[in-house]
Amino acid sequence: MSTIDTANGETPAAGTEPSSPPSTIQIRELTVADEMVVLGDVFQQVWGSATEIIRLEMLMAISHAGGYVVGAFDMSRGHDDRGEILGASVGVLAVHHGQPALHSHVTGILAGARSTGLGRAMKLHQQQWALDRGIEWIVWTFDPLVQRNAWFNIAILGAEVHEYLPHFYGTMTDAINAGDDSDRLLMAWSTATNPDDAPRDGTTHLGQPGVTLIPTPDDIVTLRRTDLNEVARWRGSTRTALTEGLASGSQIVGFTRDGDYVVST
Repeated sequence: MSTIDTANGETPAAGTEPSSPPSTIQIRELTVADEMVVLGDVFQQVWGSATEIIRLEMLMAISHAGGYVVGAFDMSRGHDDRGEILGASVGVLAVHHGQPALHSHVTGILAGARSTGLGRAMKLHQQQWALDRGIEWIVWTFDPLVQRNAWFNIAILGAEVHEYLPHFYGTMTDAINAGDDSDRLLMAWSTATNPDDAPRDGTTHLGQPGVTLIPTPDDIVTLRRTDLNEVARWRGSTRTALTEGLASGSQIVGFTRDGDYVVST
């Protein structure tokens, strides 16, 4: 999996998402099994999976162990005071660079609620949740070929790329990832980060010595359905460029609106 962060289509094209969702949206932690049942439906719809992405028993275990199990609800809709669910997020307690961390395992937003600012609001909720518990890092993975998620994670949130993970999840069979290697970038987001700071779109680095651009395909999700050979070409070239760059000590310092990683030595 991954999170806002994933190839779930959650984040819109660069620069198009509002800063906050409608006031009727409530993001809340879930601790009771009866409330968590709807989370499974969200994840299956987002990933187009016939099987459960994460079982109810596991959700309860994560919550009971102090982890992060959250739903986003439109309180103006639905048949009871719980509201109608629009998105969900699950994270487990972890350690990153020897410090307390929240590993955000899976986040999904239903199609009708995307491009509303909900994605950003859910990450800010996650950040505050971690801050309240003295957690210093939030980490997650995402497919490096999905432009909208790279833009959201790097340029909007200001998260850092800490590692390239080739074929991290092995063979995946859901409707989004099937037919492709499950390469992921590990993102690390300090809970001290202020997302309102200037976006890391790379413009301040362009043209400087030692700065290179690594392109990505316009729409890898659609490409998987039309040309797997082209997918493999993109996967191989991007994997080589990013792994060699990170291994040499280079850093990914931005992601452009044109879909390029900005890498600085």
